[in-house]
Amino acid sequence: MSVRGVAGPADTAGSPRKAKDAGAGQQERETIKRLRRMVGPLLTWYAANKRNLPWREEPEAYHVWISEIMLQQTRVEAVKAYYTRFLKALPDIPALAKAEDDRLLKLWEGLGYYNRARNLKRAAAVIEEKYGGRMPDTYEELLKLPGIGAYTAGAVASIAYGRKTAAVDGNVLRVLARYLADPADIANEALKGTRKAQIEAVLPEDTPGAFNQAVMDLGAMICLPNGAPKCAECPLKRNCLAFREGRTEELPRKSSKQKRRIEKRTVFVIRYQDRILLHRRPEKGLLAGLYELPGTEGHLTKKKALDHVGMLGFVPIHIEALPDSRHIFSHVEWRMKAYLVRADELSGRTELFTEDGYLLRTPDEIAGEYPIPSAFAAYGMYLKKTAGER
Repeated sequence: MSVRGVAGPADTAGSPRKAKDAGAGQQERETIKRLRRMVGPLLTWYAANKRNLPWREEPEAYHVWISEIMLQQTRVEAVKAYYTRFLKALPDIPALAKAEDDRLLKLWEGLGYYNRARNLKRAAAVIEEKYGGRMPDTYEELLKLPGIGAYTAGAVASIAYGRKTAAVDGNVLRVLARYLADPADIANEALKGTRKAQIEAVLPEDTPGAFNQAVMDLGAMICLPNGAPKCAECPLKRNCLAFREGRTEELPRKSSKQKRRIEKRTVFVIRYQDRILLHRRPEKGLLAGLYELPGTEGHLTKKKALDHVGMLGFVPIHIEALPDSRHIFSHVEWRMKAYLVRADELSGRTELFTEDGYLLRTPDEIAGEYPIPSAFAAYGMYLKKTAGER
């Protein structure tokens, strides 16, 4: 019979629970000890091999912030030109906060994930109103801004302000999974928090930003994904457990993503006189508020395509099938059939251009003012001037 206040079997010094806790604590200490060994070699390697990136030339908070948001879901080489153009047009937080939406999205055209750009403007407005136009300098305050998550807050705080906080992204998770030979699923959100705390336990006080960038560069240049790391060139190979155990190709482990939904669509390049028909998408949902080539669900035959163009208010005189294309979003894949249509007159439904979000614009206007998503990149050449127009 148990007595209240007297320790039961699960609470005794030799109980399985306490033994498990002690084992977990010892394992965590070993992990921190091993991570501490990577700091010196990694920083030495980074000093000699770091990438020459435009946002590193003047790593002030605004520059770091813009670059990190652009780099989400986008390759570094693709971002460089966008970054330079963006800063030239919107050089500081006040300019960003006041930017017209179409101008902002035109600057972002081709980068995709357009909510990133909208959140930049929202955050800039908050910074203007609440922080006097200066980005907050702590991880906790940065996290309060629209569009800034744990990784971006850590990057800005450490790189721009020297705060001792980690920036954990896919590159970092991959490097540590191999370095520690840890089979944990790197798609598990809880793991990011664990890794953040572990890194912050070993972050150098004087160069936290350099350390974070060093891990990023190692993941981008040496500890590559898909079982192809350049271990012979890695400054951490001496202490890397996956390298020692011959497990670099099987790590990291990542659970498979949700299967994408396939959507068939027919899109139209409709040319009327010297103008092209665009359609503005709804303010909510996929590609919200952006301008697209008009289209419809399903793959239409040429006859049904002509009927659809007539419903839009045009009298077509020529139709030509264009090459099929596809575009992959995070959870959906568009498989597109396309037609180039020339029309010589309107059938009277001019009200659709305002009521239903349609508008006719010249190629020059489209190139300079209207952001067209990269989903339609395969048909970009048909939005330019024809030889006759030139």
